[in-house]
This record gives sequence, structure tokens and C-alpha cells, in this order.
Amino acid sequence: MRWVAALLCWGWLAVAQAVCGEHGVAVQVLGSGGPVADDARASAGYLLWIDGRARLMVDVGGGTFLRYGEAGARMEDLELIALTHLHTDHAADLPALLKGGYFSSRTRPLPIGGPAAGGLFPGTGEFLQDLFSPQHGAFRYLYGFLGGTDGLFRLDPLELDPDAKEPLEVLRTPDFRAQAVGVHHGPVPALGYLVTVGHRRIAFSGDQNASRPDFARMIRGADLLVMAHAIPESAGPVARNLHATPSAIGRLAAEAGVHRLLLSHLMARSLAHLDQSLSIIRARYTGPLRVAEDLMCLELASPERATP
Repeated sequence: MRWVAALLCWGWLAVAQAVCGEHGVAVQVLGSGGPVADDARASAGYLLWIDGRARLMVDVGGGTFLRYGEAGARMEDLELIALTHLHTDHAADLPALLKGGYFSSRTRPLPIGGPAAGGLFPGTGEFLQDLFSPQHGAFRYLYGFLGGTDGLFRLDPLELDPDAKEPLEVLRTPDFRAQAVGVHHGPVPALGYLVTVGHRRIAFSGDQNASRPDFARMIRGADLLVMAHAIPESAGPVARNLHATPSAIGRLAAEAGVHRLLLSHLMARSLAHLDQSLSIIRARYTGPLRVAEDLMCLELASPERATP
């Protein structure tokens, strides 16, 4: 049981779905995988739990619709869905998740945060139109999401500048504050997020290669960084333009001074070199480090009680 003691010392514990965040603040991994269905992992998606209610979801990749139900989350409780970018492994399950909300008691609007348009990618508002427009939407029968009609709650798009170097306020509620800055993910408009709940600060990297210092500045001293680990150190230039290598991950976590690091968005190419990658990261970042699994629940102690 030594590993249980270690996890309790770090202030987080993988627990059963029914008790995630029952008292206090917790982050639950809905999807710890990438865009390839070869590792029994859902694609990217995370829930922020506050006192037993899922208040915020970051990314809605393929498979997270199922994990959302397995986690026991309710559409009525969500205050925000925050999309880091519009690759399928981060956004493909959005219409399925929203359709499930039709069978909930939710009536108030749901903000959907995400990047503005760039290159081949629409802005978040246009993305929702592409899904639900009654004229041309892929799921036009759900047009009521655009205006809060036909028995559906309204979606409120919050478009954010993916070139922003200073933190942008996404949403502030009585429970939390969400901020974002632009991050580099090759030619894809992309964001990294910081969520503050009381004195606790949780960062979500999204997909990025960690080449821009703005994200590290925004998340300095965060209690937890959920970081994408999609490539090994030996990856070629195309992959490095999209994703952070293990050395870049370690450098980012160390420079930002985060208290804990969780590696997620895993793929076969990163899992095959995991031991080597962990050694490279640990050479730069010496804090608590874990590898994500689907439905893992990380309960966060307050910063005053956290073990460095």
C-alpha cells in the first residue's frame, strides 16, 4: 500500500466515479488518449468538480461522451465547456454530449469557449453554426441550441484570440474563474487554460509545443498542470511543431513552478517510450508527476497543505 500513501501525500488519489470531488475541488480525466483508437483510451476531455458537481469541462474529444456518463456528471451543473482547439480528438463528441442534455432539466444557456478562426479552422461561433444551423448545419435538427428554442438550451459562444499573449478572461462565476492565452500548435488556432477556484489553480495545456512563454507566465505556481504528452524526444520536426517533447514539458513545468504535473493526451508513439520520457522530464522537473488514465480523479489539497 506504499503507493496509496504516496498519492495521499501528494494530495491526489484515483478514486471511484461516485465520489470524485464530493468535498472540495477535483479534476477528473475523461479522456487521456489522442486521435487514434489503439489504446483503450478516450480522446482529450477533463472535468472540474467542485463539491460533488461537475462545473467545467475542458475539451470533448471522441469517447468523452461515454466517460461523462460513467463519471456521473450532469448537464444541469455545467457552467462552461472550454475547447482548446477544434481538432476532432478535442471536439468531436460535443454534439453528442449536448444532445444528451436535451433529456436533462437544464434550461439556462451554456457558454462554449474556444479559439477564433484561423487557417482551415472556423471560429468557435462558426463551428457551432456548422453543427446546428437550420439551413446548413450537420445536425440541423438540433437548431434550437442556437437560440434556446425547440426545447433546447441556448449555446453562447465565447471566441478568444489564439494569438493573445496576456491572459483573457473567459468566464467568471461564483465558483471559479477561467482564463486563456494563445499557445503554439502548428497552424492550428489553440488555447491553454487556467482555472482558479478559491486559492486553487489548475492549468490545462491543450495541444502545444511549449514554445511560447505566455502560457508558462499565466500558470506560474499552479497547483496542477494537465499537460499533453503526445510525442517522444526523438520526434521529427512536424510533430515538434505541434507538440511538446519531454524535455520541453519538463522545462515548462519547472519554469512555471507548478506543484504537480499530470501527463495526458497519450498516444502509442509516446507510450512506447514512456520510461525514457519520464526520465527526461524528471531531469528538469522534480515535483510530483503522474501519468493519466481515463476516469482518474485527482482531488486537490489547498496550496497551504500541498507537499512540494
